This record gives sequence, structure tokens and C-alpha cells, in this order.
Amino acid sequence: MLLLKALDTTLPLSNPVMIFLVILLIILLAPLLLNRIKIPHLLGLIIAGAIVGPYGFNILERDSAITLLGTGGLLYIMFLAGLEIDLTQFKKNSKKSFIFGMYTFSVPMILGFLTAYYVFQFSLLTSVLFASMLASHTLIAYPIISKMGVANNRAVNVAVGGTVITNTLALLVLAVIVAMTQGEVNSEFWIKMSISIIAFAAIVVFVFPIIARWFLKKFSDNISQYIFVLVMLFLGGLLAELAGIEAIIGAFLTGLSLNRLIPRTSPLMNRVEFVGNAIFIPFFLIGVGMLIDFRAFVQGWETIFVATVMIIIAMSAKYIAAWLAQKTFRFSVDERRIIFGLSNAQAAATLAVVLVGYNIILGYTPEGDPIRLLNEHVLNGSILMILVTCTVASFSAQKGAKNIALKEASSADDSETDTFEKILIPISNDETVEELINLGLMVKSEKNKSGLYALSIVDNSKADSAAADKHAKKILHMASGIAAATDNYMHELLRYDLNIVNGITSVIKEHKITDLILGLHVQKGISDSFLGNLTEGILTKSNATTLIYKPTQPIGTIKRHIVVIPENAEEEIGFPFWLVKIWNIIKNSGTQVVFHCSEKMREIIAEINRKHPVECSYNIFTDWDDFLILSKYTSENDNIIIVMSRKDKPSYQNNMTRIPRYLNKYFRENSFILIYPMQTGVDDPHNNDMMYPSMVSSMVKLGEFGKTLSKAFRKKD
Repeated sequence: MLLLKALDTTLPLSNPVMIFLVILLIILLAPLLLNRIKIPHLLGLIIAGAIVGPYGFNILERDSAITLLGTGGLLYIMFLAGLEIDLTQFKKNSKKSFIFGMYTFSVPMILGFLTAYYVFQFSLLTSVLFASMLASHTLIAYPIISKMGVANNRAVNVAVGGTVITNTLALLVLAVIVAMTQGEVNSEFWIKMSISIIAFAAIVVFVFPIIARWFLKKFSDNISQYIFVLVMLFLGGLLAELAGIEAIIGAFLTGLSLNRLIPRTSPLMNRVEFVGNAIFIPFFLIGVGMLIDFRAFVQGWETIFVATVMIIIAMSAKYIAAWLAQKTFRFSVDERRIIFGLSNAQAAATLAVVLVGYNIILGYTPEGDPIRLLNEHVLNGSILMILVTCTVASFSAQKGAKNIALKEASSADDSETDTFEKILIPISNDETVEELINLGLMVKSEKNKSGLYALSIVDNSKADSAAADKHAKKILHMASGIAAATDNYMHELLRYDLNIVNGITSVIKEHKITDLILGLHVQKGISDSFLGNLTEGILTKSNATTLIYKPTQPIGTIKRHIVVIPENAEEEIGFPFWLVKIWNIIKNSGTQVVFHCSEKMREIIAEINRKHPVECSYNIFTDWDDFLILSKYTSENDNIIIVMSRKDKPSYQNNMTRIPRYLNKYFRENSFILIYPMQTGVDDPHNNDMMYPSMVSSMVKLGEFGKTLSKAFRKKD
């Protein structure tokens, strides 16, 4: 009893420990309980916030701490949308995003203005501001889309791009209306606003990536990298506010600018998503719920009438915009549901508009009451509109995303890569472990969560074998920790062998390894003897696709991949397997790629790119005697990928023996990957009739990518 008396349990709670405990219990239990009755977890957090908030049981006050973390959560949603988006698809759909953005801005503006001016009898300025409030929306449902694995769907890309456009326009309308009430709209106002917005966009788009690339190269500490990302996020938001627009626009642009520097398979991306979904975003949703005033339902017919009209007009306008997008772009019904779900929720931007309008006092009545730009009926109506639109948006987005995810799962080939893909990474040097594991995470298929194997070989014949054994176990634990940070399982293999080559080849056979990643020390070059020993050793005794990797910088900071492919590479059995690895690197890093290859290979890759788009370009290159001309096209932040071969194979070039010297002399500052395709299984590499069935069989194992590759190969053969 004395302990209970010592605690202050008066409502709202003031004890910080109790406040934080209640919020954590809400974050933990609300989704679990409401999911049982098929209510989306995001909506559960909003409802829980309404129940414990000042207009519910008044357990918690919406104080500065809730507002602070809630603001962080809102910025986090927009930041993740920019960070996770597929930039290739985003660029491809940029026109569609612009068209949808105009749909979802203009339709609510027109319907909202007509309603405010003719139904509510508002003034011209108030009607325009009211309409802009309905035009804006918040990506409340985006975490649902992301969780279901359809964040890169074309409809999501279009909706996210359209959100930035409509919110920017709506918030610009707000800025102009506020300026007009203060009598500041003149040529100087427009010039100052234009310059500030252009300067803000230029800094975020061009300067932020330079700063981020430098930092991520220099500092590898996990905590420092995450804090740096947060700094960039909120700095982008602050710069947006200084430019006269809302911080959410700055957060989204910051996400886009860092998109290619934080690979989706990296531990850093996992940390960004984890902290956002565990802390920041739930705080924002709970804070939104605390704004809901249930008393508005019983405050008189005028409030209910205004709220009902607002809800009908807002939802109808957003549905019409989504329907127009569906018909214009020939989207499916489920894609329309996703677009409507993402664009229907009214929350942060709506609140920004209505609160600014409510706080602008135009004058006073004879009784001394303030005449506000937006009255209390609109304020209360907007709170009810937030509740209803967020509810409908969550259900719509969840249904559309679930149906699309089920279709993608049912259409996937049972023999996809992850069913047989096993990647072995021999490790011995502390300095290269992280980059080797990061490459392994990039080249593997997305669904393969347990196909990574780390191998450390200990020579028991040496005097310091005990120390070597301890060091081997240490780096194996380090490797598994890096993989675990991305929700992947790493098999730790410790082997005792007098010969490293024999140890590696034995493990390849025992565990049926399909891919091998070998690392070179950052400070050392690659010798002719290394390739000679590799060819005579591992490559003659195993049939794994082999990647030799020398990192000079983190793979996430690579700006462009330059892929050099020898002529006739498509005639070897290992062709589809190394190509899908390159494609995974490009997709997961989001970087550009330049293929230097033959005309036939260019046609095959272009055919694949139509079905599995990446940002790529081509240079016809067949003369390996002129290999050094590539040095003219490379810069410090380029990664060079060279597809190799062996003397008795159709794609072999005599100058391949000189590759180590070329790399050591002319490309010392560049990261590079040498790829040796698997070779076994070709009865006669020059007999296409005998080779082709084996090629098709190999492609079928690669699932959807392999099917596309098989069609492209058949078409060009």
C-alpha cells in the first residue's frame, strides 16, 4: 500500500515511467487484440490512442513528448517511402505519378471548393483553404503495404509519387492563403518562395548524397551510421520548413537521396525499418488517435452535418481520383484499392491546414467572439474525418496488398532459386568479413533466408593452432551477427584442414554449394598466381559459380556497376546463374549498371530488362585487346564486374590472363568482382542443339527470372 501511495496515479498520468509503460503496452497489445477481429494494426493504434487520450479516459495527455515522437513518426513514414521505393520503377512511373497527383489534388479541390462555397456558404479564401485540406493526405497505410512485401508494386510507386505532388500543392495553397490574410502576396513573395524551394531541393537531391557517401565510407560503426541517417532525415525536414513547405516533403526527398546508399539487404536498412516500425510510427498513430474527440458526435447537428459532408466529399474525391488512375493506367481492382488506401487517409497534412486556418482570426463579432478562417465545426469535423478515412484506408490497402501478395506467391515457381541456392563465403580476415557478407546478402534471392554458409579453415599443424581456432570462431560469430541483423540465418562452418583449397572444395561437395564468394584483402592486389591456383584448384574440383571480390569501399556507396561480358558468354551452362546474381546486386543496391558486351548479349539483356527493369545502359564491346579503354569510363565510385572463362570454353579470351595486371595498375582504386561461371554439364559447348536443353533446364530452376531469360535466349538464338 505504501508503494501505491508513493506513486502518483491521478489522471492524466504524470509519472514518466508509467506513461512510457502504458504506451509500450498499447504498441504491444493493441495490434494483437484487434487483429483477432481483422482490424489492421495501424487502425488499432489509432483507436487505442483515442481511448487513452484526453477525449477518452484521459489516461494520457497529448503533451510535448507525444507530439515530438509523433512528428518523428510522420517524417519516418515519408522517409521510408522514399528509402524503400524502387527508383527504376519510380522513374519509369514518374509521368503516371504526376498524372495521379493532379487527379488526387484537382478532384478534391473542385468538389471541396464547391461544397464549401455553396453548401457551407464560406468565403472565397476559406473555401479554397477548405478544399486544400481535403486534397492533402497522409501515407498512414504505407507500413501495411511494406509489411506485405508489395512496396515495389507499380500502384504503390504511383501513389507515393502522387502523394508528394498533391501534398506539396496543398501546402503551397496553405502558404499562399496565410500570406494573403497578412497582405504579403506580391512579386517579392513569389520570387522568394521559388528560390527557397529550388535551393532546398538542390541541397537535398545533390548535396545530401555526397555527404552520406563520404560518411558511410569513413565510419562503419553501426550506431553512428543509424544516428547519421536520423540527422539527415530531420535536417531534410528542417530545410523544407525553412523553404516554406512542410517537413514531410523534406523527409521524402531525403529518403530518395539516400535510397541508393542504403541497400535494402543491408543491416542499416534493417535497423532503420525496425526502429521506425517499433517506436516512431506507433507514437505518431497513437498521437493521431488522441486528437479524436468523441464528444463531437453530440455537440449539435451542425457539427455532425459538417463532419458527414466532409467525410463524404473527401472519400468520394479520393475514390474518383483512384478510379481515374485505374482506368487511365489500366490497373487492376486490387491496385486501385492500394491507391485509394494510400491516398484516402486524412491526418497530418489535414491537421496542419485546419489548425493554421483555425488559428487565423479575421476579426471579432459584436459580442467579442473571434471570427476564424476555419471555424470550430470544421475543426471538429476534420477530427471525425481523420478517424473514418484512416479506418477505410487501412482496410482498403490491406485487402489490395493481401490479394496482390497472394497472386505473386501463387504464380511463383516451386523450383525458385531459394529452394536450392546455397552460398559459401570462406572468411579469414576481420577487415573483409562485413563486406563479403554484404555481397552475399546482395546476390542471394530475396526469399532465401537460410542459404548462407560462412567457412573458416584452421590449419592444425601450426604451432599457434589454438589461437587460430579461437580467431576462426570469433569471425564466424561476427559473420552470423551481420547476417542476423538483416533477419537472415548464417550457417557457421569450422573446418580443420592442411590445405585451404581442399577444405573449400570438400565443403562445396558436402553441402551442395551453388555459389562461392572469395575475398581479396583491401590493401593487396590480385596476382597471376592467385588466378592460376584458383583455376587449377577450386575451379577444377567444384562446379559452383565463383565470385572473387575485392572491396575498396562499402558496396552500398558504389555509384555504378560496370559489367564486362565476353563474347559467346551466353553459350555456357553457367550463364543464367551468374546473370541472376548480377541482377540481384543491381536490384538490391538500386545503382546504375553499364553492360559492355556483344550485340547478341545486349539484345538478350534488353529483353530481360523489359520484364525485370533496372537502370542500365549498353556499350558494344568485343575486342579484349582493347580492354584498357574501359579505364576511360570508370571513376573512383565504380565497381567493375568482369565475367571470366577458361581456356576450353567458348567465351574464353586470351587477354583474360592479363586481367590481374590491368586491375592492379589501372583500376587500383576501384572495387571489383571477377565471376567464374559454373562449367560442368555441357557435353559440347560448340554444339547448340546439345547445349540448349541444359541451358533451359538451368533457367527453369531460377523461377520467374529464369523463364524470362529462357524466352529471351530462345528468341535471340
